[in-house]
Amino acid sequence: MVVDPRNTSRLEWLSALDIEQEPSHVRKSSIICTLGPKTQSVEMITELRKVGMNVARMNFSHGSHEFHGKTIANVRESEEVYKARPVAIALDTKGPEIRTGNTEDGKDLPFKIGHEILFTTDAQYAKSGTLERMYIDYANLSKVVAPGRTIYMDDGIMAFEVLECLEDGVRVVARTNGALASHKGVNLPGSDVDLPALSDKDKADLTFGVEQGVDIIFASFIRTAQDVRDIREHLGARGKHIKIVVKIESTQGVANFDEILVETDGVMIARGDLGIEIPAAQVFIVQKMIIAKCNIAGKPVICATQMLESMTYNPRPTRAEVSDVSNAVLDGADCVMLSGETAKGDYPLHAVQMMSDISLLAESAIAYPPLFNEIRAATVYPVDTTEATCSSAVNAALEQNAKAIICITTTGTSARLLSKYRPSIPILVVTRDYHTARHVHLSRGCYPFHYQKPAPTRSSDEHEARDQWQNDVDERIQFAIANALDSGLLKKDDVVISIQGWRGGVGNTNTMRILRANVDTKGKLMGSNANSRAGTPAPSSPVLRPVSFKALKHHLSPNSKKTPEPAAKKL
Repeated sequence: MVVDPRNTSRLEWLSALDIEQEPSHVRKSSIICTLGPKTQSVEMITELRKVGMNVARMNFSHGSHEFHGKTIANVRESEEVYKARPVAIALDTKGPEIRTGNTEDGKDLPFKIGHEILFTTDAQYAKSGTLERMYIDYANLSKVVAPGRTIYMDDGIMAFEVLECLEDGVRVVARTNGALASHKGVNLPGSDVDLPALSDKDKADLTFGVEQGVDIIFASFIRTAQDVRDIREHLGARGKHIKIVVKIESTQGVANFDEILVETDGVMIARGDLGIEIPAAQVFIVQKMIIAKCNIAGKPVICATQMLESMTYNPRPTRAEVSDVSNAVLDGADCVMLSGETAKGDYPLHAVQMMSDISLLAESAIAYPPLFNEIRAATVYPVDTTEATCSSAVNAALEQNAKAIICITTTGTSARLLSKYRPSIPILVVTRDYHTARHVHLSRGCYPFHYQKPAPTRSSDEHEARDQWQNDVDERIQFAIANALDSGLLKKDDVVISIQGWRGGVGNTNTMRILRANVDTKGKLMGSNANSRAGTPAPSSPVLRPVSFKALKHHLSPNSKKTPEPAAKKL
């Protein structure tokens, strides 16, 4: 069944999907990988990048500054070894978390239902937890809980009912069987936890991150907009380039989400702790609500936690995990994240490749034209000039059956706004700013190209300066087309949309052009305005590009042993 996507409904689009046809050859969702002991080396980081990693995450709930510093250095060295694309580095803060201390001799503590234990806030027991007494690093524990309340540990695996509140802790009884290890997270659902947004450890970690040149902060347990402002203030002038992505993982964060969204650069739905703070059955509602609000606002949103958890120790995911990743992409997530799968798992490369395959196929099932119309209808008008230009460019891409949109940008704002309107084609982001080249990985469909040629010295003559600017823009467009042709993102004579400003500076994006992907032997554009002239026929109308599950058959087959070649990657 062939459908003109410009005049179809979402249901008609979905009804025309065909598993026997191949999807688009490029993935638009970004993949965030947590780096740990098994994936810290330059060689392993490079392999992760080759199979699809776009953002490297450092989890500062674990590991020393020395460990993370080495990992960051290895990521940057990998960029020199494998120059295909920049990779962003994200620092994930410990946040105002509550955790257990260490067990005695580092051994797990086995619990049976009905076993009583004292959870103490006395720091002298921080490194000597036993079945009789275990340290919890929250001084006000006994003040915010009450008899009958439940304390959860280790992502909700262990549950304890409060029996008695004491001056230096609480006496509890185990309501589940299991084993408790050192340094596990503690959740107090329904309690008004009064921890500061930034602990002393967080402040030290943020300072370290600024010194190390990280690109993104994943800020844990954000509860109010003021929490975001506090983090931005601590980053200071030296860290002004760092993007702040808040992690929503508490009832307070959900309740205050609208005010938080105004302040933040992006959002992560941290479903692990969130699924303990609220009933697990409600997590999907929060996921869909947050993703929708981020899509309307044009801010990046990440779906995280246990996405391919079984691949930590198994070479293939469960069918439920495949559906989870697919639905996160269909919901509108810009990025999907791997945690233990790549930090400590036995199959980190398999996990990233699988994430890439699933995301690619899910993207092919999206009804892009109806989605574009929905986003425009949900946007509050009037919009500024930059957003109007971006929206028009995505619409022109649909009408012209363009194969890519080229975005000339300094800060990445225009790239983010192009991504907001969810084009079905790649956004080729050309920027001189290396931070921007890394940041745009947060937005779906953005393929960064770092343009290293210095900007020309601006002439004092206004007309000459304008000519200089236009020539510089043309050179950057040529750079994008040449690289896209070389990498297979474009073919000769493909229609390309470009957006840029009519003059230099931030916030001046106001111009759209329709081009052909032709570059002569000197790297000059040929027929650069061919399709912008009145009367020039547009390419043939686009038809539905259906989804295929062929790429998954090998992974999901119980007889599969050999690692297949990587599926299409987001460059």
